[in-house]
Amino acid sequence: MKKLLPACLLPALLLSHMSRAQDKWDLKRCVDYAVANNISVKQSDVQARLAALTLQQSKLVQLPTLSFNGNVGVNSGHSQDPTTFNLITESYLFNQYGMQAGINFFNFNSLKYNAQGNQFALAAANAATDKLRSDISLNVANAYLQFLLSYQQSKTAQVQLSQSQEQLEITRKQVAAGSLPELNAAELEAQLAQDSSAYITTVSNVQQAVLNLKAYMSIDAAATFKLDTPAVEKIPVESFAELQPDIVFSMALNNQPQQRADSFQILAAKRFVDANGAARYPTFSLFGSMNTTYTNQTGFGLTKQPYFDQLNTNFRQSAGLSVNVPILNGGGLRINYERSKVNLQNYKLQQELDNLTLKQNIYQAYNLAVAAYQKFEANKRTVEATQRSYDYAQKRYKVGMLNTIDLLTNQNNSYKAKIDLLYSQFDYVFKMKVLEFYKGLGIKL
Repeated sequence: MKKLLPACLLPALLLSHMSRAQDKWDLKRCVDYAVANNISVKQSDVQARLAALTLQQSKLVQLPTLSFNGNVGVNSGHSQDPTTFNLITESYLFNQYGMQAGINFFNFNSLKYNAQGNQFALAAANAATDKLRSDISLNVANAYLQFLLSYQQSKTAQVQLSQSQEQLEITRKQVAAGSLPELNAAELEAQLAQDSSAYITTVSNVQQAVLNLKAYMSIDAAATFKLDTPAVEKIPVESFAELQPDIVFSMALNNQPQQRADSFQILAAKRFVDANGAARYPTFSLFGSMNTTYTNQTGFGLTKQPYFDQLNTNFRQSAGLSVNVPILNGGGLRINYERSKVNLQNYKLQQELDNLTLKQNIYQAYNLAVAAYQKFEANKRTVEATQRSYDYAQKRYKVGMLNTIDLLTNQNNSYKAKIDLLYSQFDYVFKMKVLEFYKGLGIKL
């Protein structure tokens, strides 16, 4: 027994250390931290920002273009004077300035449709990021509940260990008094060793559950980390009447980020079909330019006119209308149009598949929740029955009417029933939380 006590005290000390650590983390804090630090979410957010830049570019391309250019240099040999357009052979210094502007004022709305498509594509990218956040929230909630289950199991195992310890002490006194044989004490010592091992295992499971939660949250495994431990019976859950699968599914179609992403993808694809269709027609543009030139035909430093006078004299402007009619372009415009229609059909099929998967998941989650609830209720009755049996067994054992093996059998049955009850209770709560998640209520304890 002296060897067993340190082994039993060590897990208790570990749990005590966990409870005295830094401030507690509840589920909301865990979820918020995980979402803010998850690498996949950050990558998805980067993709959304790239989609935002694409949208910005598609809007800006509809605005007029304006550019300025200037150059200076030396020309020699047989060439043309850029101001008089006479053929000359002498070297000269030249300096030119120009400004050009243009705008596509009619292109059958191709640019407008493309910008609208990019607007919906951005919304789809944001919804995809929300989908990742939702998935991570659900995973963190599951890991958090697994921790609570392990924690409660360790408490139950600790009670079992204390009961065995107390029973052994009573039996030792009876053995010393000669009212019970030494075999009874030996059997209880074996039970105490088993209970000690079971308790150490449950404490290890608590630590493993914490490590799993840290992994989902991207927290250093060695970091000090204390979790809040709300009682499972105080965790609120919706009633089955409020979580009927047909009702949940109809609401999930509107609130689940994957369904929003599918809808936006389809809207974007439709606009890209329109944009590629309009790109096959002529584009009408307005253009204009202003230019001026300075030259020195008689050598460096000698000019016929002052610099600015010559720039003013050579100042010229132009403006006009241009039309671009696509005729033969290797089938590129037609193929792009047909490809965009195929993409639209693919997005529609993906939406149909995602909706079918969502409906299947919701109905399956509902059936599993009902089964978990029924099992939970059955385990409650089992705990009551096994506890009564164990209480009677203790009374009979104390008066010598029951042997140690039968007492331990009743004790182990009661312990197993309590562990099964805890598991079924947490299983039921989590499955109800999954239904609440699909309904759009989020994850909260």
